[in-house]
Amino acid sequence: MELPPALRAAVEGLLDGVSTDRLARAASVLSERYRAELRDGRLHVSDDEAAAAYLAARLPATFAASRSALAAAEAALPHFAPLSQLDFGSGPGTALFAASDTWTTLRSAHLVEASAAMRAACARLAAAAGAPAHEWSATDLGVTLPAFTPHDLVTIAYVLDELDEAARQRLIAAAWRATSGALVIVEPGTPAGWRRILAARDGLIAEGARIAAPCPHAAPCPVAAPDWCHFAVRLPRSRLHRRTKQADSPFEDEKFAYLVASRTEAEPIAARVLTPPRAASGRVGLKLCRASGDLEEVLVTRREGEAFRIARRLEWGDAVPSAIGR
Repeated sequence: MELPPALRAAVEGLLDGVSTDRLARAASVLSERYRAELRDGRLHVSDDEAAAAYLAARLPATFAASRSALAAAEAALPHFAPLSQLDFGSGPGTALFAASDTWTTLRSAHLVEASAAMRAACARLAAAAGAPAHEWSATDLGVTLPAFTPHDLVTIAYVLDELDEAARQRLIAAAWRATSGALVIVEPGTPAGWRRILAARDGLIAEGARIAAPCPHAAPCPVAAPDWCHFAVRLPRSRLHRRTKQADSPFEDEKFAYLVASRTEAEPIAARVLTPPRAASGRVGLKLCRASGDLEEVLVTRREGEAFRIARRLEWGDAVPSAIGR
């Protein structure tokens, strides 16, 4: 999973001539704020230098996670073809670019972002890479939110960790009220990110939402701490990305948690693969969250024929189309 070529070229063009040493220093400060989930009244990205560091160090990963979550929404809701998007905490337009890459039907978007530096970065990227028509609200998500008109697709990506519990509840409630089709929430794939997703899931179910993904059911989550439900996407690192993050590896694995809530019923699945499959000669071990609401470790062997052929192709996070392992 990587940035679309036009977006990648736009990012590189925007950062052309910027000192990688400065980017690395700014990215280190930004990373510490994100890891600490610091809420000190300041925006994480408050100036142009921090915005440039975000584009170099974080945009490839947050795009990949958002795009993966939207792909799961597309698979769960095959008849969903959104025309409009409302994106809370838009940053440099990450979820907008991910959504337009997922659905060619998308025509317009309303982006909500408090950081002027991020809005400016998005404007430059959109002009260079192309994006659906969009308008902005410079709204602080930590305060009482205005009413938003309904949109087909509503997204909240890498935002809840920046808000206190009361503000998170207000945001999710406002987002659901503004959702006419599907609401997609993406968070870091940490135990804390998973707990925020669980809280959002409980609240949305109480409001009548249908859970489309990743859960194959609306029963209480069967995953128990210290375990947590999360997924991962691998992305290649560009030379700029490696230098900004002072990393040697040519790729990065971004762990994320997500939720897709819908106004309509999703395509039913038998289970979701919750960890990387454990393959060995003639057998595949799977950890499955089943449609029944149960969590199971199963071993599928070559003797099971078609079930084994399905199991061999499964990857972490995949939907399981039919019952296997029983």
